[in-house]
Amino acid sequence: MSASKPILISGGGLCSLLLAQSLRRSNIPFRIFERDASFTFRAQGYRLRLSSEGLDAIESVLEPQLWQKFWDKCGKTGGLGFTALDAITGEVTEHAAPENLASRDGKVVGIARGDMRKVFAEGCEEHIEWARHVTGYELTDDGVVATFADGSKSIEGSMLVGGEGIYSKVAKQVSGGRIKVFDTGARGIHGQAPTTAFKGLGEGVFAVRDRSRPDGAVFIITNVRPDQMNDPNVEFGWTMGGQPGVIQVPNDNYSIVGKQAADIAKSLVKNWHPRFKPLFDEMNESEAAFWKITCSSPSGVPEWPNEPRVTVVGDACHSMTPAGGIGANTAVQDSALLGRLIREAGGFKPGVTAAYERDMRVYASKAVHQSYTTAVSSFGVKIDEATSPTV
Repeated sequence: MSASKPILISGGGLCSLLLAQSLRRSNIPFRIFERDASFTFRAQGYRLRLSSEGLDAIESVLEPQLWQKFWDKCGKTGGLGFTALDAITGEVTEHAAPENLASRDGKVVGIARGDMRKVFAEGCEEHIEWARHVTGYELTDDGVVATFADGSKSIEGSMLVGGEGIYSKVAKQVSGGRIKVFDTGARGIHGQAPTTAFKGLGEGVFAVRDRSRPDGAVFIITNVRPDQMNDPNVEFGWTMGGQPGVIQVPNDNYSIVGKQAADIAKSLVKNWHPRFKPLFDEMNESEAAFWKITCSSPSGVPEWPNEPRVTVVGDACHSMTPAGGIGANTAVQDSALLGRLIREAGGFKPGVTAAYERDMRVYASKAVHQSYTTAVSSFGVKIDEATSPTV
């Protein structure tokens, strides 16, 4: 890599790592600062479904060998969108908010977040600094430095990209607080169980909804992949969501992983149809984890005065609900777009972040609005940008 000042990347999530891959292929130096101590420090979250736009963005960044490795790790499930099922009767229902996220070859393509992160990290490991919690930045005469929670500072970079998710301090600073992430009040639980627990469903992507509760609906989404259905060493995941107030997270503590989360999930499905019971009775309790359903401003990614040396990507600037499955697909488009602009400029150049933000606002604002609109009908959420609480 050239001896010029590196591009600094805050956060080591999917979007940041894919941007790093783009920079690596362009021979542009970079440093990643990740607050966790390692990739296995905490639960890696639920399975991601990939749209044609998301897959195209990823393929445009990864070198052919790494793309093939990524593609081979993806599961491919037949059918378009969800099969919607009633949790109490076990019967197929009309789903109020249909989703059609088929992408290539008429299949629903998905991958575990942790597997995706490992592939994206290949070749970038030596450029990651662990346990580095970025809390902001300082501009210098000829660059930028990241500041850390322990009071220390990074080396000087040519540019800083904030990709550290919904709690991004870089996003708050560069936008002057204009970027906001709202707490929808809805909560979720992620769980996993052996493939044998899913035999009663068969192949497909399923949305199972319980509308019988007086306090609000509960649902799960799961993806049963044919190539792994009979492998006892594989676990499939399910993602549970509840309308605001239904899933109570103890002390609002989202670091809780394991039996507490598993027990709450089991209590919410005690009246469900027998065909769904194995997903919970046989679950790997140690993998159960809570998550908070958030969303950026439904009106779109806000405008802020451009700072040539600092910008933001992914959830840091456009957090979405899981409705529609488009959050990760939009984030990887950020990585591909910004990486391409930096490559074409030969590294940092004035105007790169402005061009990126102009184009990103168009597709990301559309995606946030689509995700939020779907969540209103699916999760019963409502955001008032003037009064709703932020995270």
